[in-house]
Amino acid sequence: MTNIKTETYITEINELDRKGSGRAVVWRDTGQVNPKKLKLTIPQTIPGEKVKVTVDNPDRKWLRLQADQVVEPDLERIEPDCPHFVRCGGCVWQHWSYSGQLKHKTDYVKKVLEAQGFDQSLVLDTVGAENPWRYRNKMEFTFAADGSLGLHEQGNFRKVIPLETCLIASEDMVNAAMEVANWTKTHQLSGYHKDTHTGLLRHLMVRQSFETGEIMLGIFATEAPDHELTYAIEDLIRRIGRKCPQVKSLMWFENRDWADRTQAEQAHILAGRDFIYDEMFGYRYRLWFDTFFQTNPKQAEKLVELAIEMANPKSSEKMIDLFCGVGTFSLPFATRVSALAGIEIVETSIASAKRNAIDNGIDNTVFLAKDARRGIDQILTDFGIPDLLLLDPPRSGAGGKVMRRIGRAKPERIVYVSCNPETFATDIKELEPFGYQLEKVQPVDLFPHTVHVECCSLLTYVGK
Repeated sequence: MTNIKTETYITEINELDRKGSGRAVVWRDTGQVNPKKLKLTIPQTIPGEKVKVTVDNPDRKWLRLQADQVVEPDLERIEPDCPHFVRCGGCVWQHWSYSGQLKHKTDYVKKVLEAQGFDQSLVLDTVGAENPWRYRNKMEFTFAADGSLGLHEQGNFRKVIPLETCLIASEDMVNAAMEVANWTKTHQLSGYHKDTHTGLLRHLMVRQSFETGEIMLGIFATEAPDHELTYAIEDLIRRIGRKCPQVKSLMWFENRDWADRTQAEQAHILAGRDFIYDEMFGYRYRLWFDTFFQTNPKQAEKLVELAIEMANPKSSEKMIDLFCGVGTFSLPFATRVSALAGIEIVETSIASAKRNAIDNGIDNTVFLAKDARRGIDQILTDFGIPDLLLLDPPRSGAGGKVMRRIGRAKPERIVYVSCNPETFATDIKELEPFGYQLEKVQPVDLFPHTVHVECCSLLTYVGK
């Protein structure tokens, strides 16, 4: 029998990684001249805490493991509310008080901006959620190979943790998901196996409007919903209709691609329509399965309010909304300016933005389906130089070429909404040579119990 070499240490958590897990370093005395450095990633810990760990493979240079014991806990440490928290990857900070999470997010934004040479005092305290629970209006669950439904295990994308509840999703959404899980068990339907690429069910998408209450359920599978599935599908329609009356869209999506994401080669309406209605900031939106919409609607409304407050739009001004999506910011701003042009690379989002403008009686908008760099050139030629420009790019940021094009256009004011403070900081650095000054940055917490934080900022043209 092989003896397993183990070593036990007490070490201090010195920082967090990008996914919210603690980092620590152990210096091992191996009897040689210099000790060996062992880097540890320890989930569910807080910077400054001292923890006891048992290392099963100390000869490695890096290990991810759970702490045996928190020897010196942080004052902000609390007991997590969710029974799945220790294993589930949906949240990473339920062991940390909400006030502690907010302070860390503020400090993080200050740190990344300071690294680019900006003054930390421009960063305000993070705006927290009134209720950090039940805030998500969209969830994507995964079917395990045995057909059970859940979320991925922390640090292990191939392992699915079956769930009985989820405290960051609405109760209606959880109930609808559990009804689908029960249906799967009843009919003994298989889940998708990531290694063998076999099995039927892959993902379940649930999205709900907190304003209208409407729910969309989307099942992603490797086959069409016909032939031998007919009886099971009919039973699903009956179950959902009887137990989940809020479901106004029950969809089945074929996805045979090996990539593990919720994409569709073919869509089938099982019951209801292929979209649901949602409302935000007094405007109505149609949401399809692939429509990007802010996942925390209550905090998203605060984000829109902040953007309007910072921008101070005037009825005589023209505006560009770059990365406009379905018009989340476009519609509220359009009623406050003389004309607005929206640019977005996703054609279905532009189609939705146009339709949403019509649904809300807004007729002073132009929407263009193009990538940001080429789209802004076309809009500047056809639309003219804007007084105000708003951009809300993806996590990868707008990029240097787009930011320099904005700088050359010289709009009077720029409102940058970001979901990634690091790319935000490098993007706005590009504007300094063009005469722009960062006025303030307001972090907003749209994703409690996770590492993510949004920022709303204002830059003004002050001349070179």
